[in-house]
Amino acid sequence: WGMSARIALPCVILAGGWFGFSKLSVEVEDQPALKDKERTLRTRVEELEVIDFPVVIKTNGVVQAHNRVTLSAEVSGVVTNVSPSFEVGAYFKKGEVLVEIDRRNYVTAVSTAEAQRLAAKSALKLARLNEERNLRLIKSNAISQAEVEAASAAREQAEADLQLAETQVKQAELNLARTQVVAPFDGHVPVKNIGLGQMANPTSPLGEIFAIDFAEVRLPISGRQYRFLTLPEFSDDPSVDVVLRDALNEASTTTWRAKIVRTEGVLDENSRDVFAIARIDDPFGRKSGVRPLRIGQPVTASIEGVVLENVVALPRNAVRQLDKIVLVDHDDQTLLPLTIESIWSNAEHVLVDSAAIPKGMWIATTPMVFTPKGARVEIIPDAVAAASIAESASPEASDEAAN
Repeated sequence: WGMSARIALPCVILAGGWFGFSKLSVEVEDQPALKDKERTLRTRVEELEVIDFPVVIKTNGVVQAHNRVTLSAEVSGVVTNVSPSFEVGAYFKKGEVLVEIDRRNYVTAVSTAEAQRLAAKSALKLARLNEERNLRLIKSNAISQAEVEAASAAREQAEADLQLAETQVKQAELNLARTQVVAPFDGHVPVKNIGLGQMANPTSPLGEIFAIDFAEVRLPISGRQYRFLTLPEFSDDPSVDVVLRDALNEASTTTWRAKIVRTEGVLDENSRDVFAIARIDDPFGRKSGVRPLRIGQPVTASIEGVVLENVVALPRNAVRQLDKIVLVDHDDQTLLPLTIESIWSNAEHVLVDSAAIPKGMWIATTPMVFTPKGARVEIIPDAVAAASIAESASPEASDEAAN
């Protein structure tokens, strides 16, 4: 039995190994691989049209008073009256008395000057009579030539004294008139520094005023924008129309009409922009009734530029990486990637020369990661409807949409 057991054990191991090998060595049938689902490119498209596009330059600035001055007294004295028009926020008319200074000392000065003038006038009369008498006496040798010359000198001195007295009268009258501070123009009061009973003098400002006949806005124009504008450089150059809007309240529909009347003759040292000066007549609406502009108010400006002829206005959202677009052929609906060179762009459109766009093309407006040339695309149905509407639209409607 022992010998049988030693022989049987290797046989059992061999039999088990053969059985396992026979089971595991069976070739597994490969399952057919799943085919990748064919992907179809889909996009919306827009029709492209050749148009004449009026360029509108967008910029911004701050409303400024064209004539803002510090109001000061020309003589010293106690303030005896302040006009209601000389209050912060008030308006005044040209020639209106804004502030009055105690005039009693100046009235006395005028009287004193008048008296000195009368005395100088009497002295001149006496000197002339004395000179005439001496001229008669010299003929009979009753007096010496020296006495005649002295009489003539006295007459000349008296004439000079009278002239000085008359000048002093004018100065005294001028100082008296200056006790009334008169408005030099129609204006508005933003700052008031004086009050009733306060001492005024030429070194202490009474307040600040500015003219309201028109206001100005200093508008920066970049070098890229400048070539699309024809700005006035000299006083006789035609002005350029500007439309201003409130920059603080974008929902406001109020606009103000302005005109660029001149440009500054230098470039800004930091930005290299040129500044155009736009003038707004009647900014406070006192004549027109339009909502008033405020000094210091920020505004956005739209300036009429040149008209670009024979261009294509591409939708801004269809331009990738600043200069890449994808066109779709009308006939076979295949893709044509294209690199463009823009002439002009704004927030809605990128304009290119019509010669750069092949005829019979739509522009793809849906972002696509992969856009191989010649690949067929499926046009999204609602976009086709929109393209059909665009084709049937009138040229006037197309121009209005481009604007």
